[in-house]
Amino acid sequence: NFFNFIGSIFKGAFHFLISILLFFKIHFTKIIIAAVIGGVIGAVLENTSQDKYGSNLLVQPNFGSSLQLYKNINFFNDLVDQEKVLLLASIFNLDSITAAGFTKFEITPVVNNNDIINAYDKFILTVDTLTVKSYDFEEFKMSFTDYDYRVHDVFVESLNDNVFDGLDDVIISSVIKNEYFNKIKKLTNENLFRTDSLLRENLVKVDSLRKMYMRALLEESKKELSGTTIDFGGTKTSAKEIELFRTDREINEDLGLIAESIGEKSEVINIVSNFQSIGYEVKGITKNYIFIVAGLSVLLVLLIILFLDLNSYLDSYKK
Repeated sequence: NFFNFIGSIFKGAFHFLISILLFFKIHFTKIIIAAVIGGVIGAVLENTSQDKYGSNLLVQPNFGSSLQLYKNINFFNDLVDQEKVLLLASIFNLDSITAAGFTKFEITPVVNNNDIINAYDKFILTVDTLTVKSYDFEEFKMSFTDYDYRVHDVFVESLNDNVFDGLDDVIISSVIKNEYFNKIKKLTNENLFRTDSLLRENLVKVDSLRKMYMRALLEESKKELSGTTIDFGGTKTSAKEIELFRTDREINEDLGLIAESIGEKSEVINIVSNFQSIGYEVKGITKNYIFIVAGLSVLLVLLIILFLDLNSYLDSYKK
């Protein structure tokens, strides 16, 4: 019975495949005609439509400001969809004719799996062992949102190729004027500079101790040469020197991490790459009217054929 069941599944799948092939064979001419007509219409639209230009801004938001950035970009795009030209012109300090050329504002994360791994490493360092055991990496990965990636790509599309210079200042200022983010930035940087100062003080103390032990070893060596032997700890002193060297290295590593954090957290939003002053022409098969209209024409014809076939089947079913 089991093998009969498996056989019936394969038989059903084969029958379904043959039915699809027969359907396309019967209606092949109609589909080709629809594609040609749609392609011709699309070619006319392609030739009469204006060229569109795009430019990209890569940013690294800090202090949870990515959510606000996404909201602002979506707001700008809504203004484009609603044709709020005067408001766009006011926001970006442009004349109404130039502002009317905007066709899209979009933001997407630059997906990097290392961001998820690094975020999880930070997470497990801030919670207890029990929480880590009950919340594994896969669960953490599922909860990781677009806002949590480090770098994000802001894309602006316009009918004008020279409108992008200066847009980055307006987009960034729309977020950094938020008092909450500035307060978090100030507190974070104060803490980082305080930690940096403490580490540097500790480094000076460790260096002083190392010099003291070096002088002690030198004095011991001189006394041994003169015949007077006074033990300063021997192996113990050497172990202390190694420990001080290890501490010195760890402090320097921490100072490097702090310097990196200060560099990253000095701004609410870091600009990784500015908008190009002259935009590139937006092309691609999904942007081409020939492909789009031809595809829609074929889809429309297929839906009409399926509807007519269904109607015929229902009529014959009644009889």
